[in-house]
Amino acid sequence: MNTPITKGTHHIGLTVSRLEESAAFFISMLDWKEVRRNEEYPAIYVSDGSIMVTLWATKEEPANHFDKNINVGLHHVAFQVASEEDLNSLYAKLVNNGVRIEFAPEWLGKGPAKHMMCYEPSGIRVEFIWPDHKIHNT
Repeated sequence: MNTPITKGTHHIGLTVSRLEESAAFFISMLDWKEVRRNEEYPAIYVSDGSIMVTLWATKEEPANHFDKNINVGLHHVAFQVASEEDLNSLYAKLVNNGVRIEFAPEWLGKGPAKHMMCYEPSGIRVEFIWPDHKIHNT
């Protein structure tokens, strides 16, 4: 059996239409840190200490918003949380700050994992998951 050549995720690059607002979502809602900026591109790099997300600004507002059912592209990005309590606390924080929620924390399938889905300010779907580690590592 071959060993995978990759070793996890280094970073995720997202093109956003609302650069400052998207960066603020990661920084103020998720307590991430701004790593750096590139004013020429422009881009803002944010990190939770384990993964970096590069946010690149679009030059123009997109003509059509992404529709996960018909467009090819990023369906969503998912970030793991440490506990069910963290998932519920994050949900409350997002709701209290007017973040658009697709669905509240619920069982993933029959459980025991739970997840929720929201939209960051540029409209990218963001999932937060408290996984069942037995199935997460398969």
